[in-house]
Amino acid sequence: MTVTDSEARAATTTVGGTFVVLMPIYEDWESASVLVGRVQSALAGLVDGVEFLLVNDGSVAPPPAAIALGDAPAARVDVLHLRRNLGHQRAIAVGLSHVHAHRPCDGVVVMDGDGEDTPDGVARLLRRFAEVGRAHTVFAERARRTEGALFRTFYVLYRWLHQMLTGRGVRVGNFSVVPRAHLDRLVAVSELWNHYAASVFRARLPVATTPIDRGYRIAGASRMNFTSLLAHGLSAISVFSDVVGMRLLMVAGALVLVAGGGIVAAACVRAFTDLAIPGWATNVAGILLVVILQALLMAVAFVFLILQSRNQTAFLPIRDYGYFVDREEAIARAP
Repeated sequence: MTVTDSEARAATTTVGGTFVVLMPIYEDWESASVLVGRVQSALAGLVDGVEFLLVNDGSVAPPPAAIALGDAPAARVDVLHLRRNLGHQRAIAVGLSHVHAHRPCDGVVVMDGDGEDTPDGVARLLRRFAEVGRAHTVFAERARRTEGALFRTFYVLYRWLHQMLTGRGVRVGNFSVVPRAHLDRLVAVSELWNHYAASVFRARLPVATTPIDRGYRIAGASRMNFTSLLAHGLSAISVFSDVVGMRLLMVAGALVLVAGGGIVAAACVRAFTDLAIPGWATNVAGILLVVILQALLMAVAFVFLILQSRNQTAFLPIRDYGYFVDREEAIARAP
């Protein structure tokens, strides 16, 4: 179920409660250090307390020894060190599982640590979270993007491909707030290991959205390249692998029917009319027969792929995340 965003709400809305802000970090400590302070300031008067959990995704550079915090809301900053680089989606999965196991809270804000997910956006997400009764996972729906034309072109193509293969549109990314009740269910979803946002929809959790403009990096340059973005998109599609397999199976079946109909039509033209050029019907039938054989091979491959995916023992975040956690380190407490 998806709830659309309502129009303007009072900016003084108080959400209350305690929230964990989860940021996967890879060699981006400068941006994260600045962003933590800005987010805390943006949440002043909005929540009772905020805890920042920076998931160190195998960074070579160490985290800062300390991060300056203000007085309100009550805050703390911890770094969760992973044993190796996992990529930001899997770092999110480990971080959510760690929060579920060790951090009582009312919800978790998932955001990037580079500044493109803005402090004002966090406040808007939490207000929307309160509006829908704290019963929905609230995602930021991008109202304005800051990437170049080439990226936006490929993003449109990706959204079209995702829609065709999975039957679901792509509107959101990682930037979101998850209620505690959803976190209890989400850490038992094996697809969380591949793609956070897609796994929320895969688990059929109630979702709300709110339009939020994308911000700009605070420092440094993005380490995401075309290959990384392609892998990220394919990871989202892989969450719906059984749906993709069934859709491609239906396409293969349709190809068999069309090619079979073409062979029958060619045979009828050859047998009952004088329109066929000598050898034409044989060539057409041969080509269509090759199409049928390839479609059948595709169908068999998709069937076995679907069956194999159902029989495999998958990564279960609530059970397996601890293998990747090295230690937790406190680097700041509010004065």
